[in-house]
Amino acid sequence: MAEIQGLGVTHYPGIMMLDADMSVYLRRTLTSDRVPPTLKDPKNWPAPMRAEWGDDQGTTAAPKHRERLVQAFRQIRRELDAFNPDFVLIWGDDQYENFREDIVPPFCVFIFDEVACTPFAHSWGAPEPLNIWREPTGTVFTYKGHPAGAKHLARRLIEEGFDVPYAYRMRDPRGLAHAFVNTVLFLDYDRQGFPYPVVPFHVNCYGSSLVKSRGGAVLPGEQGEEPDPPAPTPKRCFEVGRATARILRASPWRVSLIGSSSWSHAFLTAKNGWVFPDMEADRRLLEQLKTGRYVEWQNLDAAQVESAGQHEILNWVCLAGAMAELGRTARIVDYVESWVFNSNKCFAVFEP
Repeated sequence: MAEIQGLGVTHYPGIMMLDADMSVYLRRTLTSDRVPPTLKDPKNWPAPMRAEWGDDQGTTAAPKHRERLVQAFRQIRRELDAFNPDFVLIWGDDQYENFREDIVPPFCVFIFDEVACTPFAHSWGAPEPLNIWREPTGTVFTYKGHPAGAKHLARRLIEEGFDVPYAYRMRDPRGLAHAFVNTVLFLDYDRQGFPYPVVPFHVNCYGSSLVKSRGGAVLPGEQGEEPDPPAPTPKRCFEVGRATARILRASPWRVSLIGSSSWSHAFLTAKNGWVFPDMEADRRLLEQLKTGRYVEWQNLDAAQVESAGQHEILNWVCLAGAMAELGRTARIVDYVESWVFNSNKCFAVFEP
């Protein structure tokens, strides 16, 4: 039987930004008329948020936040290199990159030999956006795929009753969607290269808000009020994860399964005025993960998940299903809370 590794990470775009730009999501949200006036004034924020914001909109706090995230990624990369997989499967969300008005599937497995990515080709309106590596806007990163593994997985999932779509081509001219390319870029933060083939497994985490908010690109209140059909349920994501682990464990390949997302996102948390994440909801998930009760994630209520701004946790729920199938326990590498930098982030390795 094949060996399977389980890893949990984030793909938070702020890691690639300069320190002075890392609070861009909050600064952008504060320009929206939908945000309650009281929450536009930092004096009304929770004390930890005011401290993190400081008198420079988070610029002083940004290096500390980055350092913890980078160190966690370095640890995860060491785990990945030690395992040396035949390919890496990443569960990530699609934010109006491949899932658009013409088709919004619940999941999609992408099949390709290799893909060229230009992740810096789009940024916050700057003609030559800067990134922390100071790499040129047109820098191309080429990653291998694993078509045999991707085809095998899609075929077997369909045979087991999971009607999982697959695709041979990406519609975004920049290549891999951000959830996937960011994951790989950050696992290669020190630019040592990334030799492992990648199988992207897209999840429609944004569900009813995907099209109307263009994957989170629209400010709160700018989208219409009538919701679109929802994301796949946590139960279904958990089941897909279980089946994926079962199928790949019986395959000839060593595979690293990665769930990639931050947890509660400020700009998705309406009950907090879209200004800060749902700390308590994330802490409950963390406690379940620490105590080996992540199997309970299959019973998460979809409406409560969205209310907590935890849309992207579905990527981790897929991973949780896989790890439950294999009987793994999570070792937390780090859990990084932030009131200002949009989201809370968790890093974990799942061990026998």
